[in-house]
Amino acid sequence: MELKEGALKAVLSTKGRKTGNDHSVELKAVFYDGKFYFSRRTPDSDWLKNAIVNPKVSVKVNDSSFLGDASLVKDEELAKKISRLKYADKRSEDSRIVLEVRLCE
Repeated sequence: MELKEGALKAVLSTKGRKTGNDHSVELKAVFYDGKFYFSRRTPDSDWLKNAIVNPKVSVKVNDSSFLGDASLVKDEELAKKISRLKYADKRSEDSRIVLEVRLCE
């Protein structure tokens, strides 16, 4: 499946940091430069905490699934770019915590 760069709906699956159980959540994501990005204004979501502790995640878009390694984006310019791609309104200017999912080969 060929993905277009930009915002899309995706299901992020993580392994629970406490239980070890699989957890899946549908989120608005960004596909950019061959990677998936998920973001939040605050660090208090379970999916974000899970991905930080257990970085092996999967992303499902339509009927395609992708395995990847998650990490926090430290580059402020990249984080701003992801927000602009994700939102077309004033939310694009908000400071966000961005999780990058680099796909496994």
